[in-house]
Amino acid sequence: MGRYKEFDKEAVLHKAMLVFWKKGYEAASIPDLLEAMDLSRSSLYETFGDKQTLYIEAINWYKKWKQAKRDILVNATSAKSGIRQYFEIHIDSALDGESPKGCLITNAAVGMDSPDEQLNALIRERFDELEKSFYELLRKGQETGEIMSEKDIKTLSYLLSNLNHSINIVAKVQGDRSKMQQMIDMVMEMI
Repeated sequence: MGRYKEFDKEAVLHKAMLVFWKKGYEAASIPDLLEAMDLSRSSLYETFGDKQTLYIEAINWYKKWKQAKRDILVNATSAKSGIRQYFEIHIDSALDGESPKGCLITNAAVGMDSPDEQLNALIRERFDELEKSFYELLRKGQETGEIMSEKDIKTLSYLLSNLNHSINIVAKVQGDRSKMQQMIDMVMEMI
């Protein structure tokens, strides 16, 4: 009878997340994942089932890991300062040299050719959640008079969500913090 190897599931999910984030789903091989996670093939399959299930769990772990950034929008007392603070942290995160560039969710969306509806729904859900968070904060800003009532906050929330994802993509190519900051400044003037 084989010995069961105990491990911290969140720690190995984090390691798998980094592999998927850096390489993408298709390019992340099982040997890459096994090496990074320090698991045997049997432990990986017994715990996660298959590569696709591991990927979905890694995306869910990423969402949990990055929730504090989203909470800035939810807990902001000022719409404009909350949005600015969110993007300052977002730019730092997108350019962080300790993690792969960009964002796992944005990368997954760019490569969203998967026929798996569960995966596609998970990515769409994350996009929708961010847009809704921006919308709710902008709505609060209108209620307090911080944002003019004639502003189309539905379109602004869509713009902010897309700005978020474009920063993730640009961070992988250029990584010019000053240009990103100028872009945020210009968008803040529109709000």
